[in-house]
Amino acid sequence: MELFSDLKLNPKILKAVKDAGYEKPTPIQEKAIPAALDGKDVLGIAQTGTGKTASFTLPMINLLSRGRARARMPRSLVLCPTRELAAQVAENFDIYAKNLKLSKALLIGGVSFKEQDVLIDKGVDVLIATPGRLIDHFERGKLLLTGVQVMVVDEADRMLDMGFIPDIERIFKLTPFTRQTLFFSATMAPEIERITNTFLSAPVRVEIARQATASESIKQSVVMFTPKRKDREASEKRQLLRHLIDLEGKNCTNAIVFCNRKTDVDICSKSLNKYGYQAAPIHGDLDQTKRTETLENFREGDLRILVASDVAARGLDIPSVSHVFNFDVPIHAEDYVHRIGRTGRAGREGTAIMICNTRDRKNFSNVEALLQKEIPRSNLYDDTSSVHKIENETEHLKTKKISSGEGSNQNRKNKSKNTKNYQKNEESNSTLGLGEHTPDFLSQSFNDRLVS
Repeated sequence: MELFSDLKLNPKILKAVKDAGYEKPTPIQEKAIPAALDGKDVLGIAQTGTGKTASFTLPMINLLSRGRARARMPRSLVLCPTRELAAQVAENFDIYAKNLKLSKALLIGGVSFKEQDVLIDKGVDVLIATPGRLIDHFERGKLLLTGVQVMVVDEADRMLDMGFIPDIERIFKLTPFTRQTLFFSATMAPEIERITNTFLSAPVRVEIARQATASESIKQSVVMFTPKRKDREASEKRQLLRHLIDLEGKNCTNAIVFCNRKTDVDICSKSLNKYGYQAAPIHGDLDQTKRTETLENFREGDLRILVASDVAARGLDIPSVSHVFNFDVPIHAEDYVHRIGRTGRAGREGTAIMICNTRDRKNFSNVEALLQKEIPRSNLYDDTSSVHKIENETEHLKTKKISSGEGSNQNRKNKSKNTKNYQKNEESNSTLGLGEHTPDFLSQSFNDRLVS
């Protein structure tokens, strides 16, 4: 592998790269940067965590180092599916362009139009935006895209999932035909391929790994979960999650827990905090200030567990996430790759653990079909697990009490007193006969388990 110094980058950019602690480019950077520097369109297909952002940021900065911006006419454009990914690209731009006098504007929701208008009016070298907010500015007459020399589309498959493809096509048509296009996606759905055939000119195809593969540095496993009681399924599942975190012990320095629904993100986060785990939620319904603050706390190590919807699954550069827990099997199989790609980044080892209940089996099969391999099953939890043994033992105790006459009319007077004694015994003997073999996550009172 060559060094960054072997690439034909501006010396000021190379100094910034070195200051950031990088010497060797990743495989996608090694192949994409030279093609981009030659002015060619690039179609990059690579899994998350492979260094795609620098693959387009560095050559873009190299081009922009010559020339100057004009008012309301950005010289380059980067489209991202989410606010978080757009903010991450902006941070990378600041790092690599620190020795050059280049300007940028970040157009995302949750920030006032007025502040963004001021930056655009001054003229910016690079405009980083989500599609919706970009079109809002254009329709207000505050922005012209006729001066765009380089256009980047990042996480194109995520754009497809979020329904942004019509917006992307419209934006392409607003930019000059002569622009250079750098297009990145983890997968190549037919709709994505149609767009690249339409708007890219003889692109250099850079494919680093088979589409939608997971990094080999990530240790994957799945726990097949079958609840004993349907009315307590959610509680049992959260209980299992806590046990999985505990089993990882000190190895779990921090973690992202992914849920499919925003409501489950909030509930799961509250449950973890209730039991002493330092957790916070992040999803699309939270305002941008709160989302930014939460991510920063997680990135700085002030927050151990981030409970997230898929809004946080793509493109976020948090280099040292030790674990990813899929509380739910993702609905779209491709999202599994992006979720677990939050760990095992930059050559580090990572751990990804998924909980799969009966309803998730079809989605789980789709994930394995996409990966073209079987995810190792964990024997931690199955139909004869400790949870079931405990609940069977509990039912046995209740039956024994009834058969001994405790439920008869003459004993109902003592029900209140007996109940207090029963609850006390439950708390002092929470293992219900399983002794030292009871997992720590089950060593709590029966009543506590009912409300977990």
